[in-house]
Amino acid sequence: MNTHTESGSAPRTAIVFPGMQPTAFSEVARFMLVNPHARELYAIADETLGYRLADRYRQTEGDYSVYGQISFVVNCLALARWAGERLEIRPSYVTGPSFGARAAAVHAGVLDFADAVRMTARLAGTMEEYFAREHPALVTQSIARVPQDKVELLRGELAERGEWSDISCVVDHDFTMLTVHESVLDWLQRRIRSLGGMSMYTMKPPMHSHLFGGLRDRVAEEIFDGLTWSEPALPLIADQDGRTVTTGAGVRDMLLDGFVRTVQWPSVVAALQEAGVGRLHVSGADGLFTRVACTTRAFEVVPVTPRSAMRPVRRRLPVAA
Repeated sequence: MNTHTESGSAPRTAIVFPGMQPTAFSEVARFMLVNPHARELYAIADETLGYRLADRYRQTEGDYSVYGQISFVVNCLALARWAGERLEIRPSYVTGPSFGARAAAVHAGVLDFADAVRMTARLAGTMEEYFAREHPALVTQSIARVPQDKVELLRGELAERGEWSDISCVVDHDFTMLTVHESVLDWLQRRIRSLGGMSMYTMKPPMHSHLFGGLRDRVAEEIFDGLTWSEPALPLIADQDGRTVTTGAGVRDMLLDGFVRTVQWPSVVAALQEAGVGRLHVSGADGLFTRVACTTRAFEVVPVTPRSAMRPVRRRLPVAA
């Protein structure tokens, strides 16, 4: 684990906003209703949307409903505010793989919070319509315990069958997300098992492929052009290649590139290590990017979750004279 910078100074800290994972309302309800930062942000979200977000989140089924997506962003940002106040976190960098890049842009000061709420709501509807019309048969399959060379073997076999595929995300040397046609899932999952791997979750709609250029263009014109992109107060590390982004226009392009470029998490890890980061504070529930070996071997990983934020603070008792 990285414990010091090249100059011998204390390790830097980065804050990570995780990619979205299904989260039941019951898991975060107490945090949403009690934490002052969450209550403040939900009040702004309610005013922005014109309805009570928490009520819609509670009442709507589905792992990735628009209300669940917005709430995930709100909760992650509230946790980051709580951590800054209570844990006195002063990050040198911010990053957010996949869905987490939206919250990262807000935390860095590039996007106004209300704009991010509007953006997330509009993106959910736009993406649902786009994929239903343009790519209804595509899914993204998560593949664990299969090295990259074997993933390329799988892709070669798919190509021999006349099937298209694209790598959507590289999480670690043996954890990949592959986008394919839904019709080949049974074959692909059997083949993954034959290689000693595990088929994890299957996502529909799919994500992160050069095939989705039409979506990128539509989002740029219909959604992003109406937003204000301020200069970041913190440098962001792009999840596609680990580059450091230091302008508002650069962050806008980074978010747009998220539709069409592969997420390369090991590149983010390498960039943060090179920058002298030794500790990651993960603002939100994450069961993936900050849990894999390439992350845990490189950094001290500090989860900042609704559960940890609701624990009573232990106060030192005064020492008797």
